[in-house]
Amino acid sequence: MSDRNFFDMSSKQSLAMGLSWGIAAVAIIALVVTMAGGPAGDGDKGSRVNANSNVNTNVNTNTQPTPVATADVTKLSPVTDADYIRGNKNAKVTLIEVSDFQCPFCQRHVPTMEQILDEYGDKVRIVYRHFPLSSIHPYAQKAAEASECAGEQGKFWEMHDVMFENQSALDVNSLKDYAADLGLNASQFSSCLDDGKYAAKVRQQTQEATAAGITGTPGTFVNSQLVKGAYPFDTFKQIIDAELAE
Repeated sequence: MSDRNFFDMSSKQSLAMGLSWGIAAVAIIALVVTMAGGPAGDGDKGSRVNANSNVNTNVNTNTQPTPVATADVTKLSPVTDADYIRGNKNAKVTLIEVSDFQCPFCQRHVPTMEQILDEYGDKVRIVYRHFPLSSIHPYAQKAAEASECAGEQGKFWEMHDVMFENQSALDVNSLKDYAADLGLNASQFSSCLDDGKYAAKVRQQTQEATAAGITGTPGTFVNSQLVKGAYPFDTFKQIIDAELAE
């Protein structure tokens, strides 16, 4: 079309062309939004569902967790001296943290647990239990076993901290490197990990957690109340304060 013909178009022709351009612009915008993945705030959907319907729960900014009617802490094995515990072993409030070393939301949950210990001291104890989401986190099972192998040499919590700090590198070779860095007996640790010495223990804790109402990670029982997800410190403070007041 020549410049003259363009400017000599009738009003109907101008209107039709304007509508065409408008429709094209809307289509382009819609395409861009779709390719960007839609509105933010939905979490990592690709890593939220596994074959057993277990999910990773995103960090929740609400302060009041939704009560879980099906939660039953008695389905978990009772806490004993064989558990790995931070805090006062005889504390009035017990937090059983059900977690996955490869879960990014569990990693974000760690500072909250540390803040609880700092705030409440001897009034609380934190107990760690395993729930590796193996179908979406291929290194989670061995990482759980590695923590137990370190635990038999008295370094469970040290390995716990190192693995969460290095969550992007949880392959077996890296786990053995962390053990060496922590001063563990390398031969004993390697044999423990390679032989799957604690694989059954990890599976048992996962099965118990499922029976107790855990469907994702992190899941934290505060005495008998289950908090599903990585809620902020203030959420746990409300619950802990209520438990201490009883």
